[in-house]
Amino acid sequence: MNLPNKLTVSRLLLTVVFVVCFYLPMHNARSFALLLFAVASITDYLDGSIARSRNLVTNFGKLFDPLADKILITAALILLVEKSNLPAWIAIVILAREFFVTGIRLVAANHGVVLAAEKLGKHKMVWQIVTVIYFLLRDAAQEPLFGSLRPFFDNLPVFQGYLGAFIVYFTTLLTLVSGFSYFWKNRSLFNDA
Repeated sequence: MNLPNKLTVSRLLLTVVFVVCFYLPMHNARSFALLLFAVASITDYLDGSIARSRNLVTNFGKLFDPLADKILITAALILLVEKSNLPAWIAIVILAREFFVTGIRLVAANHGVVLAAEKLGKHKMVWQIVTVIYFLLRDAAQEPLFGSLRPFFDNLPVFQGYLGAFIVYFTTLLTLVSGFSYFWKNRSLFNDA
């Protein structure tokens, strides 16, 4: 297994640790969850960058890199909905898009084609990561490790409300647009419908 694929697998393992950490009854649990999520997110950038620069792109990577992204984001969104940080309908829209794109990939695989992630999908992923980090950071600011950020979240409720709303709605819109774009570019897979 090459280095980019090892990073992809590590993202899956980090997702498990991130979820476990989120529930640990200890000081700074949310802060550690935030750090784990950030490290897992960085592996998303690194695996693709290394694979392209060293010509290590594999079918495993094309399939499992976006799958690992979806598992990480799904876990984070579910945790944020549970904590009432994120409206459930936003998570449903985002996750529905992810299932939809996975379905397109399955249809393509049945035709012997492996579809790689697209540029717009990568931008979408960045914004989903930003959204999750924003809400995790807001929770972590209540703990000692990131307590120095607490005034930002406590003293600027109006700004923070607008910022949070912008991040959530922009991310949701970008997620929908990238899903439609992915379908449109691969619509030939459904010519037999």
